[in-house]
Amino acid sequence: MNGAALYDEAARERWVPEAAKRPGRSAFERDRARVVHSAALRRLAAKTQVVIPWESDFPRTRLTHSLECAQIGRGLGDALGCDPDLVEAACLAHDLGHPPFGHTGEWALDEVSRDCGGFEGNAQSLRILTRLEAKAFSAEGRSVGLNLTRATLDASCKYPWTRAGEQSADGKFGVYDEELPVFEWLRDGAPAGRRCLEAQVMDWADDVAYSVHDLEDALYARHLELDHLNDAAERDALLGQCAKRCPGAGVDELGAALERLFALPFWPSSYDGSLRSLAGLKNATSQLIGRFCEAAEQATRAAFGAHALTRYDADLVVPPGVRLECEVLKAIAARYVMESSAAAERYAWQRELVHELVDAVAAGAPGTIDPILRPDFEAATGDAGRLRVVLDHVASLTDPSAVETHARLTGRVSGA
Repeated sequence: MNGAALYDEAARERWVPEAAKRPGRSAFERDRARVVHSAALRRLAAKTQVVIPWESDFPRTRLTHSLECAQIGRGLGDALGCDPDLVEAACLAHDLGHPPFGHTGEWALDEVSRDCGGFEGNAQSLRILTRLEAKAFSAEGRSVGLNLTRATLDASCKYPWTRAGEQSADGKFGVYDEELPVFEWLRDGAPAGRRCLEAQVMDWADDVAYSVHDLEDALYARHLELDHLNDAAERDALLGQCAKRCPGAGVDELGAALERLFALPFWPSSYDGSLRSLAGLKNATSQLIGRFCEAAEQATRAAFGAHALTRYDADLVVPPGVRLECEVLKAIAARYVMESSAAAERYAWQRELVHELVDAVAAGAPGTIDPILRPDFEAATGDAGRLRVVLDHVASLTDPSAVETHARLTGRVSGA
């Protein structure tokens, strides 16, 4: 047995009570529908995943990545007994807070916002879900965003702590101080710092999706030739780079993980851009996703049993060797796409553009701010509160609209 019936009333509760609009839908089906129809999800169509989306029609955007993450997470969650609509909603929502230019934009916004608590894409996602997205209001007239259920919001929190209480080595956090009231509500009864099972499924689905699909995009865009991975010196450099990204993992362990991938019968031996080679690459993508999800499902079942698992009944177990295989795939995309010399020049341009854009929007506010956000700007007390609204505006922009807005406000056309 699985589905919404396994979740208690507290899990299905909304911050502001709402009557169902029509019978027959579960609370989590309603949550999924709200995320699907949100403006924030649509904007991801023009936000970079890894390869710039308009360089060709093939590479992933943040939107297509989120859709693929949702498909992977839904299947794995359902296999474990989680409500599939709940997991899918969390997966669709996990990247809503990403600003233009992906992680480069995120870092740039964090640099200019230290005086108001910084910027973090995951914390911005929660802010969108509970405040910025237009859907529902409290009796006091305050926007409560999409007003999702407690369980769905909890499943969307990849890092359930503030910046001051951060527990991740990379400084990630999932809530700004302004959202602490709703955060404390959604985390009611949850063990401090522990993610629910659905959030762990979402996180693993995210890792699986981007590690596998970034490899596919890198090969299709010819940023990577498979022959490079057969060169001993190149392989050593890749593994050394991967070891820096994975503290605690040795080069030998990572090398063994890479060898396991090479030994898989479906691992592509070459890619020449033909229809047949693309079909082989797509088959490898599908097989790798299945391998990573099945390993997690079997290990979790071995640890926690065959019954339906939800919320805090269990933790997702991913075999260490499988995690390392995933990390090696991430390192391949990092080395050949994200950390290439051409990418470094583009990142520097994007970072400068975001800094200048924040300054220009702040200087012209409130007239330069989206009309939806202007009341928040005018009601803000102090520079920190107004800066947070400026960040909300800039973070909501797509890559092309950030470039266009920068040119319009500064009078300068900028290009990488």
